[in-house]
Amino acid sequence: MQIGKWGAVLTAAVALALAAAGNASAQSDTIASVKQKGKLVVGVKADYKPFGYTDSAGKIVGLEIDLASDIAKRLGVQIELVPVIAANRMEFLKQGRIDLMIATMAYRPDRAEVVGIPQPFYYAGAANVFAKKNSGLKTWADLKGKPVCGVQGAYYNRRTGEEFGAQLVVFKGVTEAMSALEGGNCVGVVFDTTFFAGIAGDAKWADYAMVLPSIDPEPWGMGVRKEDAKFAAYVSDVSKEWHKTGFILELEKKWGIPQSPYLVEQQAKAK
Repeated sequence: MQIGKWGAVLTAAVALALAAAGNASAQSDTIASVKQKGKLVVGVKADYKPFGYTDSAGKIVGLEIDLASDIAKRLGVQIELVPVIAANRMEFLKQGRIDLMIATMAYRPDRAEVVGIPQPFYYAGAANVFAKKNSGLKTWADLKGKPVCGVQGAYYNRRTGEEFGAQLVVFKGVTEAMSALEGGNCVGVVFDTTFFAGIAGDAKWADYAMVLPSIDPEPWGMGVRKEDAKFAAYVSDVSKEWHKTGFILELEKKWGIPQSPYLVEQQAKAK
């Protein structure tokens, strides 16, 4: 029997739909995909010392890279690191360009609608402003009408501008924002306390400090594809073990990070 033109079109459409469904199904089983290709592709920060940054040899290192490496080791595969920033990290995950994201991402309900963020969370940070010690900034209200550098995608940008009245100057990445601060283009940079803690010991920032009371504490979560419940459960179990054994607390010592009250609290809960 001969298939008509529209029958052929319909047959082709069905075939494409089935192929797409098959690809989606394969992509949603991250563990199987990772083991098949022999590597775990992780989106990480490359400009956020000491959590994820590029060292003098051009290698991406840091606490979060150690976490990513531990997961790859558990899965018995190699690791591939892909630098991401706040503005693209969730899209990279959705598009399948990375299998996992460990990139200083604070948990937000709107983000949890886009990607899976397994619990327990592995870390926590808060917001502050890094400025010259003699800037005269003491309260968040002191930012009113002043130019403040921010990083695209950071959750506290809106509050800094709308509630506290700062003239927010947003940059693509934290490196650009810090360069603008150094160049005198803003009175301070609003960002995560964990980043500022990482650079506080650098000689070039000796005249700078976190000048305001920290606000908006937020837990950090790893990101997985929304549809992959199996991998989310796996990442959740790994995170529980990290807290129970004090693995991340040990990594804080390795990277010279002050002990996190959040980690101490999580370890007590896990035992």
